[in-house]
Amino acid sequence: MAQANEMQSARLAKPKPGPSTTRFLDISEIRDDVVVLKDGTLRAVLLISSVNFALKSEDEQEAIIGAYVSFLNQLDHPIQVTIQSRKLNIDRYMEELREKEKEQGNELLRVQIRDYRSFVKELVELGEIMTKRFYLVVPFDPTLSKKKGFFTRMREVLAPGVAIKLREKQFQERKQGLMQRVLNISGGLSSMGLTVNQLDTQTLIELYYSLYNPTTGETQKLVDVEKLQVEA
Repeated sequence: MAQANEMQSARLAKPKPGPSTTRFLDISEIRDDVVVLKDGTLRAVLLISSVNFALKSEDEQEAIIGAYVSFLNQLDHPIQVTIQSRKLNIDRYMEELREKEKEQGNELLRVQIRDYRSFVKELVELGEIMTKRFYLVVPFDPTLSKKKGFFTRMREVLAPGVAIKLREKQFQERKQGLMQRVLNISGGLSSMGLTVNQLDTQTLIELYYSLYNPTTGETQKLVDVEKLQVEA
């Protein structure tokens, strides 16, 4: 009897699984190239190219500054600019070189490809070469989301599982407003000679996955979102 009680106590003493980390994230879902937050607001993320301002002529610099001032004056909503610095990842490039080395019939060229591959790998590892990406986050906060009461906001913070699930019609209406902002911002940035690309659903998932899992993201790549199977 005593042994049975001890076994029962041991089972009860086992650590119980904690709450999912998704409870602490602001993101409710990512769909149709848009990030939906738990308060019902939307976000679009733009990948922006850079420009070497120092190498421009004086007239070009003045033109860029003028376009930038005009861009800021036309904004009637907040934006967020984020710069991401990561160690240069050349895995895909190195894999392409390996394939070319295997396919090469000329022994001399095969050796040259092998030596070049070793050189590039050593250069990146010793030089700690970093790559920078520039993101601009465009928000859309409908006025309805600002009328929530205190207890509603507290419930969303303490129990994100009950966070709002946008109806399709409501989502499309809000997305239309967001896309109008994206169009205006893209036009303003293009006038400065910058290239603007909106991240799609797959790229958004990969971006946030790498942000929240910086170490794991380098070794475990995500599969295509279209190939994911979700159990009902």
